[in-house]
Amino acid sequence: MHERDQKINQYFPGLVVRKDLVKVVKGNAIVPSYVLEYLLGQYCATYDEASIQTGIESVKEILRKHYVHRNEAGLVRSTIREKGRHKVIDKVSVSLNDKSDVYEAEFSNLGIKKILIDTNTVKAHPKLLVSGVWCIADIEYDFSEDKAQSPWILTSLKPIQIAHVDNEAFLEARKAFTTDEWIDLLVQSMGFNPDKFGKRSKLTQLIRLIPFCERNYNLIELGPKGTGKSHIFSEFSPHGILISGGEVSVPKLFVNNSSGKLGLVGYWDLVAFDEFAGKQKRVDKALVDIMKNYMANKSFSRGVETLGAEASMVFVGNTQHNLPYLLKHADLFDDLPDKFYDSAFLDRLHFYIPGWEVDIIRGEMFSDGYGFVVDYLAEILRSLRNHDYSDRYKGHFELSQDISTRDRDGINKTFSGLMKILYPHDGATPAEIEEVLRFAIEGRKRVKDQLMRLDATYARVHFSYTTQAGEQKTVTTLEEEEYPQYYFKAQSETDLDTPSSTEGAILSSALPVSDLQEKHLTFQENQKGVSFDSLLGPYLLGAQKITITDPYIRLFYQAKNLMELFETLVRLKPSEDEVHVHLLTTEDEFKNQQQKEFFEQMQKTGAMVGLHFTWQFDPTRTIHARHIETNTGWKILLDRGLDIFQFFDVNDAFSFANRLQQYRSCKAFEVTFVKMGQKTETTLERESR
Repeated sequence: MHERDQKINQYFPGLVVRKDLVKVVKGNAIVPSYVLEYLLGQYCATYDEASIQTGIESVKEILRKHYVHRNEAGLVRSTIREKGRHKVIDKVSVSLNDKSDVYEAEFSNLGIKKILIDTNTVKAHPKLLVSGVWCIADIEYDFSEDKAQSPWILTSLKPIQIAHVDNEAFLEARKAFTTDEWIDLLVQSMGFNPDKFGKRSKLTQLIRLIPFCERNYNLIELGPKGTGKSHIFSEFSPHGILISGGEVSVPKLFVNNSSGKLGLVGYWDLVAFDEFAGKQKRVDKALVDIMKNYMANKSFSRGVETLGAEASMVFVGNTQHNLPYLLKHADLFDDLPDKFYDSAFLDRLHFYIPGWEVDIIRGEMFSDGYGFVVDYLAEILRSLRNHDYSDRYKGHFELSQDISTRDRDGINKTFSGLMKILYPHDGATPAEIEEVLRFAIEGRKRVKDQLMRLDATYARVHFSYTTQAGEQKTVTTLEEEEYPQYYFKAQSETDLDTPSSTEGAILSSALPVSDLQEKHLTFQENQKGVSFDSLLGPYLLGAQKITITDPYIRLFYQAKNLMELFETLVRLKPSEDEVHVHLLTTEDEFKNQQQKEFFEQMQKTGAMVGLHFTWQFDPTRTIHARHIETNTGWKILLDRGLDIFQFFDVNDAFSFANRLQQYRSCKAFEVTFVKMGQKTETTLERESR
């Protein structure tokens, strides 16, 4: 077992489950993950393999016997009749029959309705009255000659959710984990393999949890298809509801004036709107107006009385264009329906998740490790809604006075939510607090910067904060760093036609070597538009002899990175010229034969195109620095070596990220270009030895 999984089981015994088991037991049962994990938590919350296998069979048997498939509803009804009583797993909703003054239950898959249910059960579980709750129920059949009486009798009903949560034990166990370990546990609890994500990508995933632990939190995520935007809101918690299609009426969402029945916001902690984007969607203007008031003031009115609610609002949808297109020709809200494309509505959003940074979900990204039973984590997050962590940064940092009250509210709510998720025990260092604060500021800044593009009445805001030492630090969005020429629409058309920073870097490869400058570059995690051609090409142009020092050219992906650098060198050099590359690295202790085979293959193929490759293993095994030196006098210091790209599927021949580096997400890294003076062949050979 992975060391991480051992620790998870040690500190949360009986509260975690192996995440790949959901797929094993689900079969063709159309139920949310929290329902299946509830059952798995009863039988498989252990790391003993034999017990797990026994538990899997038990859960499969329970689903086989008691889960109601719609196409088998007739058979189940017959079973109840013949046996007289049977336990079922189904989604149950309740309505009030005001003519008879009784509550009546309806079973979604089983297809039976008008079953009497007692008032106490309804009072204990009011969500039964809204959109239904998954339950385990005992149903009896007793036929009567009285046609007004239903033969179906509900003898017991239990919503599928964990019965008790020990918050103090949770907080105490959190102290045993480092921040990175805790983040990995949470990401794994969401069903993803944390080893496939960088730190920024993990935090982006965790932002999706804030609406579960923060009251009246307004979140939007727009991005490409297939990134799992709606999954967490439909599968993760019994306290949230996902509205498919993104369309809902005022009575259903807020209150029905004729009946006085409260809508979804009164019963759920979170209301998420799926497929929210789409310019052609028909939207009720009255709905938008009430939503604006609710999102700003936590209350709503339909002319009868003013009511309050605590439900967070989440809006997720797909974009039709890529990021640079939107920044150059429109804005990041461009895909919303016209009536929601309203600055007053958009200004109520606390955070904009950059969906274009989220990877399209692939099979290897799912976890087979241990994570919390999601229902347990959902209850923990729900209990944290009663706490406010928004002031945890104020002893260390102060927001700029330039930031408005509404901007501050957005930043504070995001900060509070992330702190609850990451540091519920209040054990964050000033550096960790600063990281969360910067992330919260960036998400609100993304909203405000786009508002400036679509409404000229919004003034530019300097999003920054001051440290205790009096240092002022500015926060920028990642897309602002990537596409500065397109980011602020106030620029002239001439400016917008100039190449982006990345394109400019590629064009600069045509500059004479003498025109290049010493510089230091810093790249953020998830930044795109970077390639060896644009980053290193200008400084390698014209070099005939190159020495690469990197102790970590051992595994396949590391050798592949080196091969891609060779491709850059071959593209740069005239076909009739030759370039000599020497690598100083460390021999792998376990796979040294494979390592040598990689190098020999590159040596053979390189010789055919005028690239002569040699290598040398450091006998002392003491080298740590990673850099590139050329006979033209440049030294390129690489803090991560050539390992600057995040994981991508090298086997997908139809992925642009596989073929073109500029479409890959980067890791955080730094590069320094230093002019050392030209070196002779003798000097380079001596240093390589």
